[in-house]
Amino acid sequence: MRVEDFDFRLPTERIAQRPVEPRDAARLLRVTADGVADRHIRDLPGLLGPGDLLVFNDTRVVPARLAGLRGAVRVSVTLHQALGLDCWRVFAKPGKRLHPGDRLEFAPGFSAAVIAKPPDGFVTLRFDRGGPELLAALHRWGRMPLPPYIRGGIADERDAGDYQTLFARNEGAVAAPTAALHFTPALIAALEARGIDRVGLTLHVGAGTFLPVKVTDTADHVMYEEIGFLPAATAAAVNRRRAAGGRIVAIGTTSLRLLESAASSDGTIEPFSGPTALFITPGYRFKVVDMLLTNFHLPRSTLFMLVAGFSGLARIKAAYDHAVAGQYRFYSYGDCCLLDRVAGA
Repeated sequence: MRVEDFDFRLPTERIAQRPVEPRDAARLLRVTADGVADRHIRDLPGLLGPGDLLVFNDTRVVPARLAGLRGAVRVSVTLHQALGLDCWRVFAKPGKRLHPGDRLEFAPGFSAAVIAKPPDGFVTLRFDRGGPELLAALHRWGRMPLPPYIRGGIADERDAGDYQTLFARNEGAVAAPTAALHFTPALIAALEARGIDRVGLTLHVGAGTFLPVKVTDTADHVMYEEIGFLPAATAAAVNRRRAAGGRIVAIGTTSLRLLESAASSDGTIEPFSGPTALFITPGYRFKVVDMLLTNFHLPRSTLFMLVAGFSGLARIKAAYDHAVAGQYRFYSYGDCCLLDRVAGA
């Protein structure tokens, strides 16, 4: 499909710069084959039913943005994907001036060496420490990797909490699974009282999620790999729920992509550990997920293409037009929508 088919007009003032308080005060647009309805995330228990199963991404965002020096040259680094305990693929600006053998100094006694510069635009760094010691250094000297459309990507102390979900457990993401940002203990309690269960998986979201699609045809776009883990207990719970006739509700596109990556052709979920580069556009046949809770996404983005594949391009465009006109708040700190899978998808 043409990438321009996934374009839409979005006024910049609709891009949320901070989350609402409390988190479960966010608005929710219910999107079905019959049209749209304006609700709030607090209404979610009433929009679902006993027997439905929510699947959350429990990844935790690391302070993955570092400011360093190569000699006298300032260099900004955003971690993308861990290759080892002390080794990461990163985006670097200005990356063109970096070469293997260069050393970046981030703080007194905290540095990294450039060990590779592949043609894909990444730089590979080996830090002077690894594992828990590297994470401790990131927490001390790094900043939360906000997307560029939120205050120019400049995080402050408030973002350290705002940009983590209630379920964040496993450190490794450099972007938040933002649909889950809306959940509070009170909302979870209401869902449990309704008989709605939840399970977790881990997809470490990479910085590539912020990159624009630069090709003209979706067939030419290449997704960056992200590392995921779907435990046996989650696979068993999803399989049991599907066999019993319950609906599988993915909380966010990251949960959906990992569920679909772990599914066999008949929809059976297997434990999963490793990379996924699944790219979903209209025409994809979903194997597992029945409903999707997700935020509003950028024009021409892979995430907008995914929701168009899930609910139909015409339906999603109409819903987004309604959201813009209704002054919904967009993107990572914005409002959300609850989507049904379109028939045949």
